[in-house]
Amino acid sequence: MAVEKVGIYRKWLGPVPERNGKPIPRSEWPKKRRHRWIVRWCGTNNKKYGKVFHTRKEAERHALELQARVNLGRADRPRKVTIHEFIVEHEEVMKGQVAYATLRDHVRALRFFEKFIGSKFLLSKTKPRHAEAFIAHRLSTVPSVATVNKDIRTLKRIFNLAIEPRGYLAEGQNPFAKIKERKITESEIRYVTVEEYHRLGEVAENIWWRALFSLAYGSGLRHNEILHLTWADIDFENQRIKVSAKKDAEDILEWEPKNRRNRIVPMSDESSQLLVNIQAEAPEGHPYVLVSPERLERIKERRKIGEWNPRSAVVNNLTRDFNVIRRRANVAECTLHDFRRSAITNWAQRSPIQVVQTLAGHSNIATTRKYYLAVRPEDFAAAGEFLNSILARTEDD
Repeated sequence: MAVEKVGIYRKWLGPVPERNGKPIPRSEWPKKRRHRWIVRWCGTNNKKYGKVFHTRKEAERHALELQARVNLGRADRPRKVTIHEFIVEHEEVMKGQVAYATLRDHVRALRFFEKFIGSKFLLSKTKPRHAEAFIAHRLSTVPSVATVNKDIRTLKRIFNLAIEPRGYLAEGQNPFAKIKERKITESEIRYVTVEEYHRLGEVAENIWWRALFSLAYGSGLRHNEILHLTWADIDFENQRIKVSAKKDAEDILEWEPKNRRNRIVPMSDESSQLLVNIQAEAPEGHPYVLVSPERLERIKERRKIGEWNPRSAVVNNLTRDFNVIRRRANVAECTLHDFRRSAITNWAQRSPIQVVQTLAGHSNIATTRKYYLAVRPEDFAAAGEFLNSILARTEDD
């Protein structure tokens, strides 16, 4: 059983002073004998620890802070592991705890840091100066400041895990804790107008593409969410779509929505009719809405030989083929994800921001505000008209 009380004791230095050839009495040691102050405590495994201070005041301050950690069982000295050992462990223990894509981002950032600082460097020796030097190096070698900011956020979270629950670093020892993200000019949110949306649908001709456009622009779905939709996710009666995780099965591919959040979104009349038409032509028993039976069979073959993972492309060349349609429609540069951003912007005209956040599937409302609410052309027009009306009243006065 570990001792829960943190103790403060004198640590005597050197031999006992003498008087008349004899050691002075012990009662005189505090005033006559050199000493320091030591704080002692026991860890959760009964291992004894100690830390020496010059003054009693310093020792008492440390003991006060330490006592709370001892009470919570968090006062063990960190175990020594190298950066490389930590990366290997992190990749193993985080499987299933975070999305596959998130774990890949974690490992990518850690590998860059390992290459910079050395694989045998002790994790506990990592200091803020090392973090600053690494970020400076990344800024000099990576063209995108946004990528470096992502590295800062990622490594800050990972090193917090090294403190708690893993205990490799002491409380307050995250080397990236005070590293600030670099300021960048925010990219303008691309809003796809209704007129552009219709032009794209007309040029596409193929019902498959029209359904993809409709689900992205009308229901605000990510393209990966659309491609993983099964007929079981479509509620035609209530015109709703369920975005949900899929477990690996004979004809179902394992998949997790971003942020591991299932949600339900509305479906437009247009989307409903397009899906009815697709379902009428679909082979009986085929589960997927927009993944063809032939493509599903090829994926299953790859899965059988271990060449498939949740990040593999369910449909190949999606971006390339979309750009062909976009150019033919004479629509300015945009992406399929801009359809989702436009849907969220449209929702925000009529619904409270917290409702928009839920429909969008964002874990943080700040994400909805920052990246998905565009200013539409009609918003500029309305602002201009309002400004003109104010100026007209001023002139009349």
